Amino acid sequence: MTQRKAGARLARPFFRRSSIAVARELIGCYFLHGPLVVRIVEVEAYVGDGTDPASHAHNGETPRNRVMFGPPAHLYVYRSYGIHFCANIVCGDKPPQAVLLRAAEPVEGIDIMRRNRGLKKDVPAHSILRGPGNFCKALGITLDDNGASLLSGAFSLHAPRKSDTAFEVGVSSRIGISKAVEHPYRFFILDNAHVSGPRKQNGAQRRSSRKERRHG
Repeated sequence: MTQRKAGARLARPFFRRSSIAVARELIGCYFLHGPLVVRIVEVEAYVGDGTDPASHAHNGETPRNRVMFGPPAHLYVYRSYGIHFCANIVCGDKPPQAVLLRAAEPVEGIDIMRRNRGLKKDVPAHSILRGPGNFCKALGITLDDNGASLLSGAFSLHAPRKSDTAFEVGVSSRIGISKAVEHPYRFFILDNAHVSGPRKQNGAQRRSSRKERRHG
C-alpha cells in the first residue's frame, strides 16, 4: 500500500458505532487489499435490532452469519444466490450489524482488478467494481476472507485525503431486497458513474453536502 493513495487508517472506534453512522461516513473512504486500492462510492447499512428483517442477523446467530455477532472491524463475507460473494464490514458491539460494500472506484492496481474480473483492457473503469459481486471478484475477496480483521493484515480502511474532490451523498432505499424496503439505508456519491444503482438525484430521497471528510 502506498500512503499517498489514501488517508489515515481507520481505527477501532470508527467501527464501534451503528452501521447507519458508519455507512454514511464510509462514502469516500479507501478500501485496501494488499496492493489494490479502491475508493468506496456506494454502501448499504443492515441492523440486527429487530427492525430490519432484510438483515442476516434478524433471525439470530447461525454458522453463516456468526461473524456479525462478533467484534466490529471485521469482514463478513457470504455467497449470494450461490453465485458471487458479498463483503460487509461488521460494526458496533450490540446489536449485530454490518455495512454492505456495493461499489467503488479503482485507484491502484486496476490491471489486476480487470484480470480478476476476466475483463479486457478496454472495459471502462466504472464497470470494474460496480455491484457487490463485482466488488469482491475484482479485489479477490472470497469466503476464505470471512472474519478477516480490518485493523491488521491484508485488509484495511482509510480516511479520505484532504485533497480529494468534494462530493454529495445521496440516500435511498436499499437495492435487491424484498423486506424492509422502506428503510433509507443506502448511501452513495451522487452522479458517480461507478455506483451500481440509481446515481441521480431522482434515485435519492435526500442529499447532504460533503465538502470535507476527516476521521480521527
